[in-house]
Amino acid sequence: MYCGASADDGGWGAKLLHVHSGMVGSILDLIVRKRDGFELTSDEINRLIEGISSGEVPDYQIGALLMAVYLKGMTDRETADLTVAMVHSGDVIDLSAIPGFKADKHSTGGVGDKVTPILGPLVASAGVYFPKLSGRGLGHTGGTLDKLESIPGFRVDLSIDELIKQVTAIGLAVTGQTGELVPADGILYGLRDVTGTVDSVPLIASSVMSKKIAAGADGIVLDVKAGHGAFMQDQESAETLARLMVAIGEAAGKRMAAVVTAMDEPLGAAVGNALEIAEAIEVLRGEEKRASTRTLRDVTLALGAHILVMAGLSPSLGAGTALLAERLRDGSALQKLREMIEWQGGNPAVVDDLGLLPRAREVIELRSPVSGYVRAIDALQVGVAVMELGAGRKTKGEAVDYAVGVVLEVEAGDPVSEGQTIAAVHTNGKISNRHAEELILAAFDFGDEPPVRQPHILAEIAA
Repeated sequence: MYCGASADDGGWGAKLLHVHSGMVGSILDLIVRKRDGFELTSDEINRLIEGISSGEVPDYQIGALLMAVYLKGMTDRETADLTVAMVHSGDVIDLSAIPGFKADKHSTGGVGDKVTPILGPLVASAGVYFPKLSGRGLGHTGGTLDKLESIPGFRVDLSIDELIKQVTAIGLAVTGQTGELVPADGILYGLRDVTGTVDSVPLIASSVMSKKIAAGADGIVLDVKAGHGAFMQDQESAETLARLMVAIGEAAGKRMAAVVTAMDEPLGAAVGNALEIAEAIEVLRGEEKRASTRTLRDVTLALGAHILVMAGLSPSLGAGTALLAERLRDGSALQKLREMIEWQGGNPAVVDDLGLLPRAREVIELRSPVSGYVRAIDALQVGVAVMELGAGRKTKGEAVDYAVGVVLEVEAGDPVSEGQTIAAVHTNGKISNRHAEELILAAFDFGDEPPVRQPHILAEIAA
């Protein structure tokens, strides 16, 4: 037995049990068991989350446990149990008042990822209900709420009653987290960020899926990013994470699918809040000014097709893609965006006049220093540069500038001539123009030969 405080001190020392026993032991026991590679029982995991949620377990022990999990991993059963325990640490949203199939979507984060403002109106126009709880950006990855708030007047603080009323009426709503949803994850996530344990597959899977399950949808489609601008740096790791999350969701009674997509370069042409909303509107209008915008459309259609199949509204992914493409052509998806903006207090006229979105004081044209080919555009570097311009935040609560960002005029594989415009930098002077140009130019890799083009959709995983 491990010795600690006396048996009458009222603390954890009074509850110490034999290490490696099948019984629920102290937090110290559980840390040691996981450190030594043992599997934790369901009861032990439940006790951990109860102690973490109540504040009974101090941060230094939570940090030690996170590092033990990071180094030794968790079995699929442990990860599923951790997810369920986290779900029940707070509220679970009841969406049963909304008729029909309710779908949710989650992206593991990326640069230029403005899929949600396109996907929601798109699937809603095809008969799916889309109640979406989204988050804000932190670091080099943007947040859907920040992007939507660039629409003048748009509210992202709907109550649960408002969410249900709006989704019932028009088929969709996108708002911030409401109520005490998975408070245990908030504690763990904050400590993962400062203990070097962010990129742990079981911790990522349980964090994502606990919030998605608690949000109450019938089915969930996951966009799992792979590449230099993502948590998962390679396709194999991304597929491992995707399969684990699909399995967890299925075990919780959800219909599940995952699409693994490339995040070596930004998704679409625009990076920055209002600029990304403008590009999302262009997709819904059916405008394809750049090849990268077509890629954004194709990724969104792939995710939407999985939603239609799981909702029973399409017999196959191909038929689902065709149906959604028709909703783009006939303008019904664009109309759904108008309705959502109006319901959430925004100005729906932005759909027809992009000039109503916030605009930067200055636009700098960045020109190619050489002739040749664009071999790569580093998504991480672009994300960091846009954050430095003011579009992102380094700490929670920091204000963002909705107007600034970058629009890429070329993509990897394109030929370029010396002096050709390759990007437009939208700035309000938070950093010098010269520094802004240097940051963006550093993301470009040029060469004499074109690179081998990689697909943007790397894998699709369905239940």
